[in-house]
Amino acid sequence: MFKIALTAGHYRYTAGKRCLKKLDANETREWVLNARIAEKIETILKDYDGYSLLRTDDPNGEKEITIEERVAAANKFGADIYISLHHNAGIYGGKGGGIVAYVYKNCSEKTKEWQKDLYENLIKHTSLKGNRATPLASSNLYECRATKMPAVLLELGFMDSATDVPVILSEKYADSAAKAIVEVIVKKAGLRKKIVEQPKIFYCVQVGAFTVKKNAENLANEIKAKGYSAIIKEETK
Repeated sequence: MFKIALTAGHYRYTAGKRCLKKLDANETREWVLNARIAEKIETILKDYDGYSLLRTDDPNGEKEITIEERVAAANKFGADIYISLHHNAGIYGGKGGGIVAYVYKNCSEKTKEWQKDLYENLIKHTSLKGNRATPLASSNLYECRATKMPAVLLELGFMDSATDVPVILSEKYADSAAKAIVEVIVKKAGLRKKIVEQPKIFYCVQVGAFTVKKNAENLANEIKAKGYSAIIKEETK
């Protein structure tokens, strides 16, 4: 069973974490963007067998769960991969931005493979390749350092970028990002698509109607004798 720890960064009321007002009148909060993609990942994965998933944040966004608590939960869960979903900032209304994938600076080669595969598939599906010098970045981020499994923190576009904001607010972008992440998980974890049994189809043929019940029973018995099903229904006209 492949175990996935998934977290939507921050929570609904984290101070300051929102889209720049001059680019988004609603000032959409970061957790809302993060959680939307997390929910779509969960939905797509329901079509597969061979995994279990733990959301380490509060799926409702109402309770603040620290990164220490999230990492501890993932480690206790025994996750095989830890994916943290975020949206970036730092352009202040400038153009460009794009997706950045972070790992711990002293991470394993296996973690680097996850980082590369996730980033490349996200760019393939979203085309949100910006002007960041290090889209495959390494840092001393706690979520990437303290986890006992490969961990990748994804910054899925800039909330203060004139280029990125119209894209990251769209449902299409969230769908594409979720699909890209799931494709990598499915491939690397070897997940199997669920087999959906098709309902059986029965073809019913009415061969006669009688006003005398005995006549109906005689015909039904003849049909049954030939190995077919025969049901007598009483109807009033």
